[in-house]
Amino acid sequence: MSYIDIIKERARLDKKTIVLPESNDKRTLLAAAKLMEEGIADIIMVGDEEKIMDGAGWLEVDLTGVKVINPKTTDKLDDYVNLLYETRKAKGMTPEAAREILLKDYLTFGIVMVKANDADGMVAGACHSTADTLRPALQILKTAPGVKLVSAFFVMDTQFKEMGENGAFLFADCGLNQDPSAEELAAIADSSSRSFKALVGPKPVIAMLSHSTKGSAKHALVDKVVEATRIAHEQYPNLVLDGELQLDAALVPSVAKSKAPGSPVGGNANILIFPNLDAGNIGYKLVQRLGGAEAYGPMLQGIAKPVNDLSRGCSWQDIVGVVALTAVQAQLV
Repeated sequence: MSYIDIIKERARLDKKTIVLPESNDKRTLLAAAKLMEEGIADIIMVGDEEKIMDGAGWLEVDLTGVKVINPKTTDKLDDYVNLLYETRKAKGMTPEAAREILLKDYLTFGIVMVKANDADGMVAGACHSTADTLRPALQILKTAPGVKLVSAFFVMDTQFKEMGENGAFLFADCGLNQDPSAEELAAIADSSSRSFKALVGPKPVIAMLSHSTKGSAKHALVDKVVEATRIAHEQYPNLVLDGELQLDAALVPSVAKSKAPGSPVGGNANILIFPNLDAGNIGYKLVQRLGGAEAYGPMLQGIAKPVNDLSRGCSWQDIVGVVALTAVQAQLV
């Protein structure tokens, strides 16, 4: 059974309700039909029901069982307006502005549904930027208790089953924080450890990546990763974590034996913490596009309730996978 099949099975055991607000995207319609067919989650779509069903008919997919909420006609609109106003009034939100936003911005409407406990999570980003997807989530749902920052990760399911957790890895941060500080990198490592336990496997092994291994290069970029490793050991002493490590030292036991002898992580990493967003974003896409891995994300960690982004280059199958992962996250909230 593949990694994502295991996640789908977990989602079915305690079915959650997930909002898909991008109802004008054909990939979303295809994904919604598959999610209902496989019983992975209960689906809510936001928009005009007639247009959505027309689109489904054109694609020849069955959306039976999908709940459609039209912001213009729902009897919940006044409640949602008040909730958005109360949540954001300290930032200048007015009832009139809240109503206008909810009628026009389906992503914000979906987030407010999650805030109101009318849905357990939301997945979007197939036709919106990460900023457009995350902004309302951060503004309305806010961060989970005790979390220092919100970060993004990908679950990468590779064909190399002898590596990682039966071929699966967690890559972070590949979608949100552009140039995290040393302290932020340490916090990302801690959040990633918890996400790994929730979604991948019981034993996270974390590599703090660099172009240097144990002092082989001298540069401020290396110093940041060294300091992040020190902070992580100090603030999160239970983590199995080491750095700075080059990628081959993190993944290949023979290389680790040469470059990082005695490392508790070398050759066995299943979580890769990248030093910045350039490295993380390029890295996951290389593994996906040239290495043939399945990439699920960018998933978010640290938000009070599950909201997850999609790459705008995603397929409908990717949406199905991220919804399944979001449903499992919602089981653990």
